[in-house]
Amino acid sequence: MRKTDEVHPRLKLEQYLGMQIRRQRQAQELKIADVARIASISQGMLSKIENAQVSTSLDTLSRLCDVLGMPMSKLFSQYDQQGSGALLVKADEGLEVVRRGTEKGHTYHLLNHTRGPKKTFEAYMVTMDDASEEFPTFSHPGTEFLHLLEGELVYRHGDQLYSMTPGDSLTFDGEVPHGPEKLVQVPIRLLSIMNYGKE
Repeated sequence: MRKTDEVHPRLKLEQYLGMQIRRQRQAQELKIADVARIASISQGMLSKIENAQVSTSLDTLSRLCDVLGMPMSKLFSQYDQQGSGALLVKADEGLEVVRRGTEKGHTYHLLNHTRGPKKTFEAYMVTMDDASEEFPTFSHPGTEFLHLLEGELVYRHGDQLYSMTPGDSLTFDGEVPHGPEKLVQVPIRLLSIMNYGKE
């Protein structure tokens, strides 16, 4: 992998704050010495804050924000929004969640999470490794998209049955009862994306 292609994880708070303070200072063409003097901290301390070499107090951050003309609330709200356009979940690091069917040899790994009370979609990697005759039936708001990666199954949506083999996709109304009808070939790996819209 070339260095330019490396994926960067979410910044730690100290790194993020230091980066924002440095950007704001440079945007205003202010020298470290001037900002440090007005904020009543040493140049060395400001340099350490900008380079994430120290955790600083809220009082110091407040003084720096005053000097830079930046509300402290904006500084932290931007931290919470950083990377809101992208969320990387590495293989096998999805959060395992308990859903109906979990006790029947089915596992559900949540591949995404959204901050705040409103979630617009959820993505799961569903693994089924048994040939049980009983399967859970689901019903939920929004639209669901399934993509079969491995195995073979028959999926029910309402009174319709759909045979799925690797590479097949199925999109349907989540309000209509749905779920696996028959596991033809296990193990099964299924990508499930539920879009709840903008409720």
